[in-house]
Amino acid sequence: MKAVVYNGPKDVSVNTIDDPKIEKPTDVIIRVTTTNICGSDLHMYDGRTSFEKGRVFGHENLGEVIEVGAAVDRIKKGDRVCMPFNVGCGFCENCERGLTAFCLTTNPGTAGAAYGFAEMGPWQGGQAELMRVPYADFNCLKLPEDAEEKEDDYVMLSDIFPTGWHGVEMSGFLPGESIAIYGAGPVGLMAAHSAQIRGASQIFVVDSHDDRLKLAEAMGAIPIDMRKGDPAQQILDATGGRGTDRGVEAVGYQCCDRHGKERSNYTMNCLVKSTKATGGIGVVGVFVPEDPNAPDDLQKEGKIAFDFGNFWFKGQKIGTGQCNVKHYNRRLMNLIEHGRANPAQIISHRLPLDQAPDAYKHFDERDGGWTKVLLKPGT
Repeated sequence: MKAVVYNGPKDVSVNTIDDPKIEKPTDVIIRVTTTNICGSDLHMYDGRTSFEKGRVFGHENLGEVIEVGAAVDRIKKGDRVCMPFNVGCGFCENCERGLTAFCLTTNPGTAGAAYGFAEMGPWQGGQAELMRVPYADFNCLKLPEDAEEKEDDYVMLSDIFPTGWHGVEMSGFLPGESIAIYGAGPVGLMAAHSAQIRGASQIFVVDSHDDRLKLAEAMGAIPIDMRKGDPAQQILDATGGRGTDRGVEAVGYQCCDRHGKERSNYTMNCLVKSTKATGGIGVVGVFVPEDPNAPDDLQKEGKIAFDFGNFWFKGQKIGTGQCNVKHYNRRLMNLIEHGRANPAQIISHRLPLDQAPDAYKHFDERDGGWTKVLLKPGT
């Protein structure tokens, strides 16, 4: 099969590799019909993780079941399914509690596994023509009858729609509250979409790219252009000095200040400033335990200079961590099916798998108009 293979920093290619096979009776094989490039793939693409050369990218995957292991009961050949980026077993202590992002079985020695992701287990990614899904009865979300018609919406259930929702949820958001979202990439835009669905009174979205700010505004948010000045101060000015009730970090450890210089603590400290006293912050942008190629020594150790004094003095709360996709994906699927959610509105490109190397280059450079890229194997 063809697959997107990592060769080193800023170097991917579409290679022919061995087809996946059923390895355990609880596995299925999926013919991938849509697989997305995610902003968190760029951390690996840039060489800022331990992702191994020769492995396949891709944790946002949807497709058709073409082969079923002997112990699979619920999922059938021909089903159209979307896979959470988390690889869960369904029976460990954390999975039983709904904390599938922290499965204790699928990545021995640590908590949490994912397809095609650094330090998240041996699972091959789905930016390929085929993929193996373990514990398929648990991991596969069977899609409704309109699965083909709304495929580009449903594929967002693999990661960015639940992750955006999770950021809003971790902030402690309630209907009628205001929220500021730092980052207008795909996850930030999905956080804005989630906040809108959940009844936010005001949604501020912070970024420095015109196309993303324009898209955020079209989705009903108030765009904050950080190039024009301190974004936290802009939000304070727009809220009469009070700040927002809630905030979401949707950028991660490679965030930059308003001058374009990488500063891993920038968004977090801005959130402390722009969130009201007693407010809440949800952090879904990726932060890592170590970053050897970082521009400063503190960041190399996975640490940031966090404004804890103001955070403590303002009595704020913070929630962090990867999204437990299965906690949300079925209900979000229902929103899509019944026309209450439209995550596909952020898509900018739908491309054949062979164009993945060029797509990674454009997306990594934040070229204008490259907001969300879907790859379509077999086209």
